[in-house]
Amino acid sequence: MDLELQYENSSKCLSRNESGCGESASSGLSTALASVLIFTIVVDILGNVLVILSVYRNKKLRNAGNIFVVSLSVADLVVALYPYPLVLTAIFHNDWTMGDLHCQASGFIMGLSVIGSIFNITAIAINRYCYICHSLHYDRLYSLRNTCCYLGLTWLLTALATVPNFFVGSLQYDPRIYSCTFTQTVSSYYTISVVVIHFLIPVLVVSYCYLRIWVLVIQVKQRVKPDQRPKLKPSDVRNFLMMFMVFVLFAVCWAPLNLIGLAVAINPVKVAPNIPEWLFVTSYFMAYFNSCLNAIIYGLLNQNFRKEYKTILLAVCIPRLLLTETSRCATEGLKSKPSPAVTNNNLAELNVLTNV
Repeated sequence: MDLELQYENSSKCLSRNESGCGESASSGLSTALASVLIFTIVVDILGNVLVILSVYRNKKLRNAGNIFVVSLSVADLVVALYPYPLVLTAIFHNDWTMGDLHCQASGFIMGLSVIGSIFNITAIAINRYCYICHSLHYDRLYSLRNTCCYLGLTWLLTALATVPNFFVGSLQYDPRIYSCTFTQTVSSYYTISVVVIHFLIPVLVVSYCYLRIWVLVIQVKQRVKPDQRPKLKPSDVRNFLMMFMVFVLFAVCWAPLNLIGLAVAINPVKVAPNIPEWLFVTSYFMAYFNSCLNAIIYGLLNQNFRKEYKTILLAVCIPRLLLTETSRCATEGLKSKPSPAVTNNNLAELNVLTNV
């Protein structure tokens, strides 16, 4: 009974900003967190909008695999439009001032984004695995209709995995990170299931898919007879490496928070009080920062994305120069044309000569 009471008190302490439950971060730390979050919001919005527009504009990028890339960008984008600005407001006010409705809504959307991201990364890995390792069946497996079904299933599972938070009551405000988010100490069993189902199992599935692809790539390079090699273009390898980097960065950014949650869930009374606050805060903001990294990876490792980024940014940033260039060309074209009067005179002379 004493352990349960202590665990309950620690849970309440983590979910409310009360005197006696610990002070909020110092002003220096608050400034650092706000700076990281502002940078994340700006790069997140700009980068993921560029990704979505690039796939829309470029026919080479409109394929079944990139449907999940766009879906992943949407999952990253929504947190920058709603939950992150509310977290930033809480940092500026040193407290949550938006009410419980916004607290629950922002926590739910953040959960949708996180689980949607890992599920979309898993769907991308399965897609790459089928495309490279089972290329003969790929067109049938990833027809337009099937791909839309897979995408719908991905988000349906995401919603089903997020809704239980309302029944468990795990979406609460944590003053250490200025966020309404998943509280690890509400239920040990639920926290363990969240970490296992929403992180460990998808990571194992993605690892298996990419390991099989790595094995195939190595086998292709080691084979001597060209006729025995499967059709594996350099662009396929580059796209695989790009999505592999997306997975690695996601795992690196989210692993600390999930491992902390798993340790706290296994032994909340002993582990929770001994986790340094700086480690907990750093793990959360590492996870937040991940939402702006994917668009950067696409631009660095994919030539088609990089080309579309430049085209879109030039059209947005220097429309005046483009307009000036167009006007100058039009003006030069008009100057090079003969005047209507000269043209009419020439036609008149031609008619006279013809009649004669």
